[in-house]
Amino acid sequence: MAYKITDECISCGACEPECPNEAISEAEIIYVIDIDKCTECVGSHEAQQCVEICPVDCCIPDPEHEETREQLLEKWERLHPGETPKAT
Repeated sequence: MAYKITDECISCGACEPECPNEAISEAEIIYVIDIDKCTECVGSHEAQQCVEICPVDCCIPDPEHEETREQLLEKWERLHPGETPKAT
């Protein structure tokens, strides 16, 4: 499932450069995650980078956008054509 950023976000911006899919961007008040680009870091890292770096733990799974590991890997492959996944 894609991740989302909750209202607890302090807009520090730490998560944005850590996202291997460029799925995180600054919105009007807080940062947001593009569900079409979020792969939970499947294909890039063993752990979700936004979760690892967030100082206030506001990056959480979005239950409205559940995906299997296989679906996340397929999404990663579409976002990174020709590359070999690093973590699966």
